[in-house]
Amino acid sequence: MSGALLRESPLRGSAVRVALIGMGRMGRALDALAPERGCEVVARFDAAEMSSGVAAADLNGAQVAIEFTTPEASVANAIALLGLGCPVVIGTTGWSTHLPDIEAAAHRAQCAALWSPNFSIGVQLFLAIAEDAARRARQVAGFDAHVVETHHIGKLDAPSGTGIAIAERLQDGLGRVVPITSVRTGSVPGTHEIIFDAPFEQIRLVHEARDRRVFADGALTAARWLAGAPAPGVYTMRDVLASSQASS
Repeated sequence: MSGALLRESPLRGSAVRVALIGMGRMGRALDALAPERGCEVVARFDAAEMSSGVAAADLNGAQVAIEFTTPEASVANAIALLGLGCPVVIGTTGWSTHLPDIEAAAHRAQCAALWSPNFSIGVQLFLAIAEDAARRARQVAGFDAHVVETHHIGKLDAPSGTGIAIAERLQDGLGRVVPITSVRTGSVPGTHEIIFDAPFEQIRLVHEARDRRVFADGALTAARWLAGAPAPGVYTMRDVLASSQASS
């Protein structure tokens, strides 16, 4: 599956109008990359503007919003956008215990949302590899499993949403709980490591994000997909990849 294929869209040939919610590091990365990915940013909101309330007219005709703020604000932001009839890609992590609230809001508004603990396409492949490796490890004796996730010092949630997602995939394959170790240091965009350890050998699988633009790229791919008017509901990057595979 190629990156070019993943960036194809039901709206190919026309720029998708996007509203950015949160103008921190990820918001700025999205803003810079959007034109290269077939998206036009038509509205930008920082945290203070969102907390003051946003009307439909403020979205300036956006077909979809991309939200990267904080766990404390993200759910309210997404519910507000859905209430305005604007599909929303939720890039913030650390709020997933409130997923039923997002599902209920999408149902009420008959609108669509998409969330993921990580928008990197490589991480989506890594998750599939993790589950397959865990199933294979389950068939032999002596291998233990552990997840280590490392991020920059400013990341608020620990373990990361991606670390949890990897552990869950491993648990699906192994049939047992897999521990996670979180490291917060420096300016690391995101490194995730799976360790399969046996008495006399060790297997390590690593995904390393070299630049936060990888997350912006995936979020813009998701936004283009979501703007293609799927049925109301809540989706994940697995749906985006499944759709891309089905059309290839």
